[in-house]
Amino acid sequence: MKLLVVAGPPSAGKTALIKQIIRRFKDEMKIAFLKIDVVKAYEDIEISEEFNILTKKVYSGDLCPDHAGVMVLGEAIDWANKNNTDLFIVESAGLCLRCSPYLNQGLGIVVLSSISGIHAPEKMGAMVSLADIAVVTKIDLVSQAEREVLIQKIKETHRKIVIMETNALQGTSLQRLYSLIENSEEIDKNNLFLKGNPPLGTCTICVGKKEIGWKHHFGVIRKLDSQASEYLYRGE
Repeated sequence: MKLLVVAGPPSAGKTALIKQIIRRFKDEMKIAFLKIDVVKAYEDIEISEEFNILTKKVYSGDLCPDHAGVMVLGEAIDWANKNNTDLFIVESAGLCLRCSPYLNQGLGIVVLSSISGIHAPEKMGAMVSLADIAVVTKIDLVSQAEREVLIQKIKETHRKIVIMETNALQGTSLQRLYSLIENSEEIDKNNLFLKGNPPLGTCTICVGKKEIGWKHHFGVIRKLDSQASEYLYRGE
């Protein structure tokens, strides 16, 4: 089974891109789709009705959606395997810019909207720097100069990433992506790991403490004037 993990911020065009991929391969491969979101999602219904493929969705609820993805992905891959899937596409919620949903196998695709601003790649950390492919969407809505600056920013964030530009609604200029998917290796489900290390996040806020100010909290804390790399631990 081949695996695609598609990430990116909300409204970047992830689902539009996924529909183009399904449209291209649905007659050659059996495809399954998993959507991971926080509260509400309709992509699985749309895709199921449009393409008549196997779909499933998971709501993360109180969990970080990327953490929820890590929790459920093992069972999800088993589910896709049991249904004789050839291509399993996972769409992440794309809300946590510090985490990365990509695995050591398969292809990790980050979808970036060209109207999100030229500094967007720098703000997205591991979501960009650990991806295999960056697909820049909505290219018809900005000038050529803005597109070139955005592409340069992506390269500065991840020098080895493969970059493509498209209008995902029409599916323009995606032949190289289709070729990379076609030639990607099948995964070994017994040897799957996250590609990057998730950020440290042990704190009392995560278990429901509502007071503001670090003096009211324990675990990993942050003071106003401390540097981003200065992790402080308060408590036993």
